[in-house]
Amino acid sequence: MIEVFKTNVQEVGQSVMIVEKLLEHFPNSSINFDLEDCDKILRIHSSHICNNSIIELVNSYGFHCEVLP
Repeated sequence: MIEVFKTNVQEVGQSVMIVEKLLEHFPNSSINFDLEDCDKILRIHSSHICNNSIIELVNSYGFHCEVLP
């Protein structure tokens, strides 16, 4: 399954750090950012995705994160 989130991550360094942290919690996932998109998209492909856990983790680093409908 693939889940797409809107974030306010602006810089590549920030996105790399968040991807690394997310992979610690979801090691068998494919995770990437599209910082060129106006919604600063975070895309996660995994067999099991817990939206609340992902949002809470991104928020814990000071960034906004919400599921795109």
